[in-house]
Amino acid sequence: MSAEGLSSGPVFFDRRELDQILRVYGRMVAQGEWRDYAIAGHRDLAEFAVFRRAGDAPAYRIEKRPALQARQGQWAVIGEGGQVLKRGRDLAQTLRVFDSRRFTVVE
Repeated sequence: MSAEGLSSGPVFFDRRELDQILRVYGRMVAQGEWRDYAIAGHRDLAEFAVFRRAGDAPAYRIEKRPALQARQGQWAVIGEGGQVLKRGRDLAQTLRVFDSRRFTVVE
């Protein structure tokens, strides 16, 4: 593992990563699916949580875990029940899980 991977500080998203995540977030807000978000940097991971309503549990969490980059990939999208919906080494590819999640109301 490189010296960068052994950093003692918290993990955060860089500007490019946050831009990609916020583009997906903006699209989902425009569709009326998401209403709020929270960002947290932890010792081992950075987390972007999205909410359908303020005060609810997160509907989805986008996690960056640099320690997993060489194995299954540092990016993961986690659903409401804690299940991993998509994992990968490339953020853009991992975020495509939301492309297939088109929600429509059937009356």
